[in-house]
Amino acid sequence: MSISDSLQAAPASAVAGATDSPSGPRLDRVRFSWVSIPLLLPAIALLAVLFVGPVLYSFYLGFTNLELIGPTSRQYNVTGMANVTRLIHDAVFHQSLYLTAFFVLGSAIAGATLVGLILAMAMQNALGSARLIVGGLVVVCFVLPPVVVALSWYAAATSHGAYTALFGDPGGDFLAAAPMIVVSAANAWNLTGLAMILFGAALRNIPGEILESARMENASAVQRFFRITLPLLRPTLVTTVLLMTLLALANFTVVYIMTAGGPGTSTMILPVYSYQQAFQFDNLGYGALIGDAMVILATILSFVYVRLSRARGDR
Repeated sequence: MSISDSLQAAPASAVAGATDSPSGPRLDRVRFSWVSIPLLLPAIALLAVLFVGPVLYSFYLGFTNLELIGPTSRQYNVTGMANVTRLIHDAVFHQSLYLTAFFVLGSAIAGATLVGLILAMAMQNALGSARLIVGGLVVVCFVLPPVVVALSWYAAATSHGAYTALFGDPGGDFLAAAPMIVVSAANAWNLTGLAMILFGAALRNIPGEILESARMENASAVQRFFRITLPLLRPTLVTTVLLMTLLALANFTVVYIMTAGGPGTSTMILPVYSYQQAFQFDNLGYGALIGDAMVILATILSFVYVRLSRARGDR
């Protein structure tokens, strides 16, 4: 039997042994006890007060003409679908959707997730001192406050900064020339440490016997990665992609401090646009509606994650 046949047969036998019980019900069946409800009430109340309530109130404000200052700052009214109609025809909102997708894909998926996986795999075979130094630096980048990350990248990517000097153009301004790429790189730089930690823990849980058996069968490093490592990392990969996506989707500080949505609207992602409409243009109702759009987008992504997780568990 080859190593690929063993990998396909092992999970089925393991699941069968774990779930079949000769003297009782299946151990993996859905179990629920009404006794647990009183124990969950404090958590349910906290969730309702700190999350459900504010979200519902935000959806309500999205259908009003509430302003930060002005005649409707105190006596505001429900305006029905007026804000929704405005949102549908708002060209800046459409651009924000595109920029947010670019920001999430570039910094969260292609940036933090991919680089974090590469670093985690490199750390496995690195020397102890190199693993300590590189791993420590990457983790420090993750624990830095977003304000520090934004100011550091702003100083490095603008005229006479470290990056402009490194690429032989001390007087250049990378942030003005390619603002979305720079802010995406800054966010990826900040999130990569978390992705590396998650992948590093998952890689340590892969049985070494499986990889050693693959080596004995002359499987190349590429074959071992795509046929053994990557399938076993799939649960962690799905979780990490979702986590990085949600963190990037909610990012406000890094982009706002570095560019405030500019030059013009070239980095106007949804969190920045919501803030601008609510607190700079005083349109609290419209700004709340843009925030509601982010909540809906995050909910859709979470639903996709749940479906992927259930599909994985059903196999």
